Amino acid sequence: MQFVNCTPHSIVLNNGKVYQASGEIARISSSYTAFDDNGCCQAVFGAAIHLPEPVVGIRYIVSGMVAAAVDRNDLVAPATGHPECVRKEGRIVSVPGFIKA
Repeated sequence: MQFVNCTPHSIVLNNGKVYQASGEIARISSSYTAFDDNGCCQAVFGAAIHLPEPVVGIRYIVSGMVAAAVDRNDLVAPATGHPECVRKEGRIVSVPGFIKA
């Protein structure tokens, strides 16, 4: 299985494997309502953008938000909430693997 990283940064696994960013960043489109009197608005999420079409034998690494919003079995997201995720000074250094969408 080949993995293509569609996030804006390198993904490092706990075992040292690194998936460099491909340059194609998959995102979910969004728009926003007007601000209310309290200074709050709502985000309205739409379709995925810059997400490559499925290709047999390839899994696309995307954000958790993209993986949750798109119904495809070729998407994975870094397991950033997993208890084996490695952090230094509060920042994620590596993840143990991926979460299937």
